[in-house]
Amino acid sequence: MIREPVVAGQFYPRRKDDLENMIKYCMEHKYGPGSKPVLSNEKIFGVICPHAGYVYSGPTACHSYMSFASQNPELVIIIGPNHFGIGKDVATMVDAQWKTPLGMVQIDSESARKISEISKFVEIDEYSHSQDHSLEVQIPMLQEILSSDFQILPIILRAQDMETAMDVGNAVSEIAKRKNTIIVASSDFTHYEENSFAHKQDKALIEPILDIEVERFYQVLRNKRVTACGYGAMASTMIACKNLGATKGELLSYATSGDVSGDTKSVVGYSAIKFV
Repeated sequence: MIREPVVAGQFYPRRKDDLENMIKYCMEHKYGPGSKPVLSNEKIFGVICPHAGYVYSGPTACHSYMSFASQNPELVIIIGPNHFGIGKDVATMVDAQWKTPLGMVQIDSESARKISEISKFVEIDEYSHSQDHSLEVQIPMLQEILSSDFQILPIILRAQDMETAMDVGNAVSEIAKRKNTIIVASSDFTHYEENSFAHKQDKALIEPILDIEVERFYQVLRNKRVTACGYGAMASTMIACKNLGATKGELLSYATSGDVSGDTKSVVGYSAIKFV
């Protein structure tokens, strides 16, 4: 089957040329990383990347993608929240391609079937993926920035509690060991707060992420009531990366929609973090 794009023309341009130009704009934006590739021998196991409209979060997102572009991954495991709450608690897909204005990307069906066997939560369910943008918006960036052919393993989370995140993270790390893999946690941070408050809230949540301390991450999330939408995706990625050998996270960039647009009354926070 073909999973058609559902937010083309909303979160990112519908036409191929316009989309390519938008990604270039994001790269060269004052909050972007620039268009020169990052050359490093450092092993990056995974990243956290925002998933809002490109005009707002695209410059921050590009920092994450440029950090690992030279690794030429053959598999990208993308984990994101299920904003619509439809389908299964945790779902992947098989025998499908994801379509964007830049072309098709194949799902690694073998890995999808395997993770559904390893994990007690991951199920195979197309419907769970039918409406959400959290995974979709990552794919055009991958297509444009990565020079290698790659497949994806999409994982969407309706359940984001720590037990589920631990299970998914452990299963993801088992899959990631088999191939040259990068793990992408798709999440925005604080939602619809005043700009300086959003910065303060997100700074508190980023600290345990950089230390890869999942229990403290959930404590901060709960105690400070940080409204990050993909917290389970971030926790799963932290667990998987730590299993694979990551010892820390590094903050590549942080900005809010207010920093980008100038409208600071009600903003969403975006962070680019790599795990090394």
